[in-house]
Amino acid sequence: MRYQSAIQPALILASSVLLVACNDSDSAKTVEQTADMAIAAATAQTAHVSLGPRPSYLISKMQPSTLKSQLEQCASGPFYRSEFSIGHRGAPLQFPEHTKESYQAAIEMGAGVLECDVTFTKDKELVCRHSQCDLATTTNILAIPELASKCSVPFTPADPINGISASATCCTSDITLAEFKMLQGKMDASNADATAAEDFLAGTAPWRTDLYSGSGTLMTHAESIAMFKAAGVKMTPELKSANVDMPFDGFTQQDYAQKLLDEYIAADIQPEDVYPQSFNLEDVKYWITANPDFAKQAVFLDGRYDDPAFNPHDPTSWSPTMDELVNDGIKVIAPPLWVLLSLDANNNIVPSEYAKAAKEADLGIITWTLERSGLLSQGNGGWYYQTVSDAIDNEGDTYEVLDVLAQQVGVLGVFTDWPATVTYYANCVSK
Repeated sequence: MRYQSAIQPALILASSVLLVACNDSDSAKTVEQTADMAIAAATAQTAHVSLGPRPSYLISKMQPSTLKSQLEQCASGPFYRSEFSIGHRGAPLQFPEHTKESYQAAIEMGAGVLECDVTFTKDKELVCRHSQCDLATTTNILAIPELASKCSVPFTPADPINGISASATCCTSDITLAEFKMLQGKMDASNADATAAEDFLAGTAPWRTDLYSGSGTLMTHAESIAMFKAAGVKMTPELKSANVDMPFDGFTQQDYAQKLLDEYIAADIQPEDVYPQSFNLEDVKYWITANPDFAKQAVFLDGRYDDPAFNPHDPTSWSPTMDELVNDGIKVIAPPLWVLLSLDANNNIVPSEYAKAAKEADLGIITWTLERSGLLSQGNGGWYYQTVSDAIDNEGDTYEVLDVLAQQVGVLGVFTDWPATVTYYANCVSK
């Protein structure tokens, strides 16, 4: 199992440094601190986690196969935390994203790495939100008149006669940190037919739930760091693109990129526990130059797929090339999962040419996002499965795809909206 290789070295290190402490009183304090860190790491890896019924449900829907039999044999556990399982905004399949409650659910489901998407407020404080301007759909801002009045674009009711949908644009940069903390997170959704602001807050997808959205506690970036550190998990902050013009009141893009890392430094987080991410290649290149320790595992979120000419099976359509990225100092790349997958002549899911090229270039690969597509039996998985949609027709295909990503593509980790699914696999199937 994956977790064993992480547990044993930590325990050996802890034992070794304690022996050194016994033999060298002058360095005992420092060594004991190191031992405490090693023991804490081992404890974090061996902490039992609770995965609930979903993994077993997905396995039950799989077609008979060696993989299904292997997964079934793990049903009784025990299960442990895994860094292969990355909590995408926490656990937003059922919890409001980027909230304390969502992060706690991800921790309890064994995510070994958690994500805070980072943006900034009017007073340039860093907070966890997927987009700078998503407050109208992810929080209750429209239900608080004094804050709703500050939105960049106030609520506009639907006008069905003229085919106009309800809309509103509310940004973190519209409000101060103190005002941001007045908000409550909710499931990311809106009602396009709403004629009143309170109705606009509805619209949660039927395959999600509002059951856990009664009290979504919003988080600053610094608060997320403290929470993750206390839980013993690693961290992957994404520097989100600003929706406002930069510089913003003198706050430059480099100031923004540096402030993100400065908050880890201030919290005494070791660089190896942080995977900073950005879709902006210039952000990653800045970290490589200005913060080389943190840049060793900085993640370039590959947005090249947005180019209409992009084809994951045609290297001539990739700009920059894999070799050019490596020459820029990029070590880890993260495309959406469909970019890494293809179908062979027998309709089997296999690695794409993109996946092969990334491995050949010696790039580490992380991918996103599992458990974000609703029912796979309806719509063949949608956007995230577009290159393999002809092979997707039931919920159990989640594990078929995950197995190809792990065993054939060789990804380092998988972002997921429900970490239990990936944690189960990571505990059960050796890579």
